[in-house]
Amino acid sequence: MPAGLYIVATPIGNLGDLSPRAARVLAGAALIAAEDTRVTAKLLAHIGARVAMLPYHDHSDDGVRAQLIARALAEPVALVSDAGTPLISDPGYKLVRDARAAGVTIVTLPGPCAAVAALTLAGLPTDRFLFAGFLPAKAGARRNDLAELAGVRATLVFYESGPRLATSLAAMAEMLGDRPAAVTREISKLYEEAVTGSLTELAARYVEAAPRGEIVVVVAPPEAPPPAGPEALDAALRGALARLSVKAAVAEVSATLGLPRQAVYARALALKDGDAAP
Repeated sequence: MPAGLYIVATPIGNLGDLSPRAARVLAGAALIAAEDTRVTAKLLAHIGARVAMLPYHDHSDDGVRAQLIARALAEPVALVSDAGTPLISDPGYKLVRDARAAGVTIVTLPGPCAAVAALTLAGLPTDRFLFAGFLPAKAGARRNDLAELAGVRATLVFYESGPRLATSLAAMAEMLGDRPAAVTREISKLYEEAVTGSLTELAARYVEAAPRGEIVVVVAPPEAPPPAGPEALDAALRGALARLSVKAAVAEVSATLGLPRQAVYARALALKDGDAAP
């Protein structure tokens, strides 16, 4: 293979999910940067390959990145996480950022990703979603993060551990409202499941018995606000028209209030005509 950094997605459970292309790249790499070399060694044994590995994880320093970049300039280096797609909730982006700056060729091999797989299981809207990773362990920081996410008009995706699950679900219900949600775990494994319900119901379900395995929580977006009344529309339009052109003001107000652009445009023209009248 040509020299470069190859970002390789690996199975999140079922080893059969490793693509033939990913297997070829892993077997043909001169070096594999692995989050945990013991985990990756099992994957290499599964495909019958023996490749040199170098640990690369949260605690790796700049020297390790520099070493990997130097190797990738001269030969093929593969980057893997313990499971799923590298850079999703791990420090791989720093390596890709610095490698790109150094002129390394970057190649990605798409594949398993727990966040996307959970979305397919949850039965919640997928047209817009936000991956929020792990919530902070401390209650205050967790509440602050959820408060920032409360107004995001998209399905939210979180990673979580079994012992923290009930506490996190209760915090979500408090800060986000009691929205529909799904708790998915053991994706692609023998005991894969997706349990659905409201955040309050799910928090009560898991308070007594924390589940095992890798967990992804998917939370529905907030309900759409009721349509703005005429007074709110006029106030928003007057404020926008004082700063923007009619076209830009209509775009801003229709997006903010969730109203049809045609109706907002007609009202904007009426207000402009009224202001211009003697």
